[in-house]
Amino acid sequence: MSEFDLIQRYFTRVTPSAILGVGDDAALLQVNAGMELAVSTDMLVSGTHFFPDAEPLLLGHKTLAVNLSDMAAMGATPRWATLSLSLPSIEEAWLEKFSHGFFLLADQYQVELIGGDTTRGPLNLCVTIMGEVPKAKALRRDGAKPDDDIWVSGTLGEAALALAHLQGSIVLPQQVFVAYAAHLHQPQPRVALGLALRGIANSAIDVSDGFLADLGHILDRSKVGAEINYALIPTVCTSEQADAIMQRCVLSGGDDYELCFTSPTEYRAEIEKISATLALPLTRIGKITAGRGCMVCGTDGGVMQIKDKGYDHFA
Repeated sequence: MSEFDLIQRYFTRVTPSAILGVGDDAALLQVNAGMELAVSTDMLVSGTHFFPDAEPLLLGHKTLAVNLSDMAAMGATPRWATLSLSLPSIEEAWLEKFSHGFFLLADQYQVELIGGDTTRGPLNLCVTIMGEVPKAKALRRDGAKPDDDIWVSGTLGEAALALAHLQGSIVLPQQVFVAYAAHLHQPQPRVALGLALRGIANSAIDVSDGFLADLGHILDRSKVGAEINYALIPTVCTSEQADAIMQRCVLSGGDDYELCFTSPTEYRAEIEKISATLALPLTRIGKITAGRGCMVCGTDGGVMQIKDKGYDHFA
């Protein structure tokens, strides 16, 4: 099978919202009137972001999900994507499952695959996603204000605990591991939440590299500080898990793909309505301060000393 046969068989579909999709030197797109184009790229590398023997169906899901999460964090409606694959060889069974997982999620969010690239090499998956957001309505990292509430969606820490189990750092009961592994392998992008937060959130980010690291990006861009109450952070971790590992996974583990956002206090009731409408827990865990840095208060009321803030590829 040639490179072009591979593209035609597994990754070519009708793209009704694109002027021109797969098959030319570039795609042609038309953004709707009054909208801005949001663009994001994420790369997943075998051995760094996923195990080499990862289930291809789930890997196809996650490859797109992490990009959809970026659109959610911007309050953008996802529209189009490109996919670039570096493959050691052509394995048709693997490609069938991977593309199926990718397109199941793409269809759910009406995302059209409009191009990309394939090459021989170590397994490497790269998506560029494009979405639309009304002019001046994008959620950004630089809008947090002192006294804003800090919120997170869903729960934090399960994906990191599942990874710790797979790496042998901890041993989880099988039933618990299966539940946590779903967070690791099939993250659910909070696109609907991002859309609902337009005009309500002052800033937002998706939690991918670790809660403290990602919140830190908001604090740096907005030139503010934060106070976090650890006891309020939503997690389903049990008391049977080692406290030190649990705290690291919740605060610094990453791979959650939940949204962290800040909002003025007057929107608390509105955010609670959004939570009910979406059937998605939204939890207020702290506030933005006028200073700099992030202080996390532990369950004993003292300030927690935290060395590991999150994942850095080059640290």
